[in-house]
Amino acid sequence: MVRPTLVALSRRSLRSIATASHAPVVLPRDSQGNLPHSTQMLKFPLTGYFRAQVQVIEGAIAPDIDENIARRMYEHMQLLPALDTLLYNVQRQGKISFYMTAYGEEATIIGSAAALDPQDEVLGQYREMGVLLWRNFGLDKIMAQCFGNSEDTSSKGRQMPVHFSSPDHHFHSISSPLATQIPHAAGVGFALRRTPERRNKHIATCFFGEGAASEGDFHAGLQLASTIPSPTLFIARNNGFAISTPSTEQYYGDGIASRGPGYGIDTIRVDGNDVLAVLSAVREGRRRCLDQGRAVLIEAMTYRVGHHSTSDDSFAYRARSEVENRKRIDNPIARFKAYLESKGWWDDAAEEDLKARHKADVMKAFKHAESLPRAQLSEIFTDVYGGEEPWNIKEQRAELQTLMKKYGDSWEPWKAEMSKFKGKGQELL
Repeated sequence: MVRPTLVALSRRSLRSIATASHAPVVLPRDSQGNLPHSTQMLKFPLTGYFRAQVQVIEGAIAPDIDENIARRMYEHMQLLPALDTLLYNVQRQGKISFYMTAYGEEATIIGSAAALDPQDEVLGQYREMGVLLWRNFGLDKIMAQCFGNSEDTSSKGRQMPVHFSSPDHHFHSISSPLATQIPHAAGVGFALRRTPERRNKHIATCFFGEGAASEGDFHAGLQLASTIPSPTLFIARNNGFAISTPSTEQYYGDGIASRGPGYGIDTIRVDGNDVLAVLSAVREGRRRCLDQGRAVLIEAMTYRVGHHSTSDDSFAYRARSEVENRKRIDNPIARFKAYLESKGWWDDAAEEDLKARHKADVMKAFKHAESLPRAQLSEIFTDVYGGEEPWNIKEQRAELQTLMKKYGDSWEPWKAEMSKFKGKGQELL
């Protein structure tokens, strides 16, 4: 039987980690001989550095971070809502088909990105755009992917917006089906362990929401990573909602963290709105992955301020006042800004300059992306199969060529659609 225990860390910025001890234990029973509920046996604590009012938690030690890194983290935390606001509105204007914001989760995303090595493999869900930005993916490529234009290096316009990928930035393709990246990440970590030049140097990092942890792939992935074992860092963003289902209706146990010890995985629960705590937690989780060659689970407790996506109206299932209160009381950007100001690393002039810069940069990238045509129409037939092109792709291309010859110059709706592609599809004729 596995007994979850709490082990103190040498740096108290991470207050506790749950580990698995294989010593047998006799579980207590009540007067009727019933076992107590699991949440009575173990309640995971929340690790953090400072509170919402920027009051440093007693005994906490700040992570090793200098002014330059701190300012860069804050600037990227501010860049996310600047992008989110514009692209959300652009979707409402019908210029892109879909979008998902990261409002309220900026500390979890940027704190994690800053703690990882640039060559660690990242398998995201769909709110991890900030990891790519931290790795200098660039605003133009973000916009190109969301517009699906001819400069889209992620998928050449063949994927939904926010479904990024970049081999150069060690960022694996986002997949719409929920939780598929979790077992993939276990395999990626195992591959890293088997590659001599990357063994003990890099890890796989997998992001997912607490809703995805209800999928079977979550259990398959953790089981695989814990038994192979695999140096994979699983980061659960517990933002309180799986689309419209609140976390209180998703599970009866103690969140996602309580599941880690059952798989023999070291586990950390961290305040996901405390960017310094997230930085420390992910650094420690990464260190353990490398030192032990095993998986680590981190549950970041945060709150999804925005709607699930542009297809969702969250005020249909939660009160607007609840959202406004969370934005006011526990805003991760405001918390870190106050911390920087307390250190003398930030002021109102810097804030004003940053917002003006972000606005100009985001608008410039947007106007550039909007002006570009889609990728060449012929690209819909490429990159699917390796080696010789199969018969079905040849048939589909021939069918499209026939339709283009029939309608391309005579039917106005068809002509209008073809004009949106680079080369207007002429490379197929």
